[in-house]
Amino acid sequence: MTDTTFSRRELLRAAALAGLLAPVASCATPAGPAPSPAPSAGATSRDNPLGIPEDRPFEVVIFDGGFGDAYARQVHQPLFAGKHPGVRIKHTATKEIAKTLQPRFAGGDPPEFVNNSGAGAMDFGALAQDGQLQDLGPLLDAPSWDDPAVPVRDTILPSAVEVGTYDGKFCVLNYASTVWGIWYSTKLFKENGWEVPETWDAFTALCQTIKDSGKAAPFTYAGKHPFYIYETILTLAAKIGGAEVLRNLDNLADGAWKAGPVVTAAGAFADLGARFLMRGTSGLDHIQTQTAHNKYQVAMLPCGSWLENEQKDTTPPDFGYAMFPLPSFTSSDALPYGTLHSRPGEEYFVAARSANPLAGVEYMRAMLSKQGSGRFTEMVSTLTVVKGAAEGRTLTPGLTSAAAALKTAGPNVTYFRFRQWYQELHDEVAAATGQLMAGRLKPAEWADRLQRKADAVKADSSVKKFTR
Repeated sequence: MTDTTFSRRELLRAAALAGLLAPVASCATPAGPAPSPAPSAGATSRDNPLGIPEDRPFEVVIFDGGFGDAYARQVHQPLFAGKHPGVRIKHTATKEIAKTLQPRFAGGDPPEFVNNSGAGAMDFGALAQDGQLQDLGPLLDAPSWDDPAVPVRDTILPSAVEVGTYDGKFCVLNYASTVWGIWYSTKLFKENGWEVPETWDAFTALCQTIKDSGKAAPFTYAGKHPFYIYETILTLAAKIGGAEVLRNLDNLADGAWKAGPVVTAAGAFADLGARFLMRGTSGLDHIQTQTAHNKYQVAMLPCGSWLENEQKDTTPPDFGYAMFPLPSFTSSDALPYGTLHSRPGEEYFVAARSANPLAGVEYMRAMLSKQGSGRFTEMVSTLTVVKGAAEGRTLTPGLTSAAAALKTAGPNVTYFRFRQWYQELHDEVAAATGQLMAGRLKPAEWADRLQRKADAVKADSSVKKFTR
C-alpha cells in the first residue's frame, strides 16, 4: 500500500493554518486509503505526446487570490479541451489551499493539479520531502504545444526550471514572471509634483513631503501579511551587499541574518515604519491597504506585479498604476539603481499520488503555449515565463511599467527561496518583521531572533535541506 502520510511538521503546519492546532499525541497520523493506481502512458500522437488517457477525468484546484480563477476556466481549460475533448475537468477554486487540500493529501485523495499559492499555501519543502510532487522532467522534454519540433524547455525562461527544482528534480512550475517594487499612482504624483526617488535620502524626503502635505499617508504595506514588507527589506539588503546576501539566507549560512547589509536594511525600514507608515497598517490586510491606495489615502506600497489585476474592480480609471525599483541606499551599494526582485512565481504542481497525474502534466503543457500564456498576461496583467508570449498583446499601464523596469534591470535581478524551502522560517521572518515595523523589535533583536530560527532549522535533521 502506498504511504500517504505527511511528515509531522507538515501536519502541524496545516493544522495551524486551519486554526485547529491543539495538543497532539506523539503517535503518527494514520494514512488514508491509497488512490486507484495512476494510469500509465498510453499511445502517443501529435496532439497527445505524453500519452494521457483520453477518457479519464482529472481535477484542477486554483488559488482564488490576486489572479482569480477565470483565467483557468476561460483560457487554459478550453485550450486543453480543444485537444482532449473526452477528458472531463473538475474545476475547484479556493482562497485556502492548505486548509482545503491538506486532509485530501493526508487521506490519499489529492487532486491532480494544484495552484499552491497565497498566505495559506502548503509547505513546498515538506511536499518535496514527502514525495508528493510529480517529476516534471517529461514536460520539459515534451514537444511544445505550438511547435512539435521545439521542446517545452526551449520555450520558457531557464530561471523557471532553476526555481522549480527541488533536490535535483524539476517538480514545480512557477508560471508568472513576477516583478516586485514600490507601486504608486501616476495621477497622484503628477498632480502634486512628486518625483520618483532614486536615492534613499530622496525617498525619505518624499515621504516627509507627502506627510507634510496632509493629502495622503506616505507609505503602507499589508500589515496582516508581513511578507510584503520583509520581501522589500531583503531586496534592499541585496542591493546594499550583493546577491550573495540572499544566497546565504537561503543556504542557512552561519550568521547570515546578522550580516551588516541585512541589519542595515531592517533598520532603514524600521525607521520608515516609525515615521511614515499609514495609521493602522498593522491591522490591515493586503486588500484593505491596496484599496486605501486606490482611494488616494496612501501614496506608496510594496507589492508584486499581480497588484493591478487584484485591484481592477476598485481602481479609478485614471489612477495610472506604475512601479519603481527600490532607491539606492548609498553610492556604495553593491548593486546599482534599477536592481529588482524578480523571479518566476505563482507555483503550480502535479500531485504524484493523484489518480491521473499525466493529465495534470499535459494541462501544464497547454498553459505554456503562446495562446495560453499570452491570454493569461492580458487577462491578469502579469508576464509569464514563456518567451515572447506578451509580444503583440495589449498591456495595462502597471504591467507596462513593470516590464520596462525589468528590461532596464537587465542582469541586476535578485530573489530568495527560503520562503518555499522552509515554511517555518518564513513564518518566523513574517512575524518578527511585523513586530519590527510596529516598533516592538529593534533591528539587532530582529536579526538575532531570525538567526536563532535559521540555526534551529539547520540543526533539525527532519527538515530536508536545499541549496543554491
